[in-house]
Amino acid sequence: MSETASAATASGKTPVDFWFDPLCPWAWMTSRWVLEVEKLRDIEVRWHVMSLAVLNENKLDQLSEEYREMLATKAWGPVRVVTAAWQKHGQDVLGPLYTALGTRFHNRGEGPTREAIAAALKDAGLPADLVDYADQEDFEFEAELRASHKEGIDKVGQEVGTPVIALPGADGEQIAFFGPVVTPAPQGEQAARLWDGTIAVASIPGFYEIKRTRTAGPDFSNL
Repeated sequence: MSETASAATASGKTPVDFWFDPLCPWAWMTSRWVLEVEKLRDIEVRWHVMSLAVLNENKLDQLSEEYREMLATKAWGPVRVVTAAWQKHGQDVLGPLYTALGTRFHNRGEGPTREAIAAALKDAGLPADLVDYADQEDFEFEAELRASHKEGIDKVGQEVGTPVIALPGADGEQIAFFGPVVTPAPQGEQAARLWDGTIAVASIPGFYEIKRTRTAGPDFSNL
């Protein structure tokens, strides 16, 4: 049985599996929301890697030149470092490293530079030499990165992005969604209400989508 198929964590809490690319600002805000929910509801977040670069590699001709350039120059480094940290130091480092990277990339506006990645590794108490994986084109842990990405994306289909979250549905089997996409990250009772709504739609076997056009960009002001 896959780890992400288990009905409860070792602590007895409800598992919420969360796939992220550290580069994505929308995933970052969703991740801060779900950590707020972890304080308010009986859940435990389990972190997994996915990749915007992998997600888009077969549809580059459909993307803007600006987005293609971003994928080529910025998307691979951070996710390689996160994957290497996971493979060399275990899954428990994913949450703290993601927090350190996201705080620097998004909240502080440092962006996915080598300097920001190195500083985040230090913040998370991880070895400094992990930053070298950012530039490793023949990536040592390519198969593991792609397998983790595939596990998440197979739960929701190809026409989505990051994040992907998976939680128990009405029959106990996991149900997964892209999102929720929200800005700024809800806090307190607002966070709990959004979670309760997410649980509610997950309980409907035929539910697939609610969506509206985004009219605001990422807002990190409350993080």
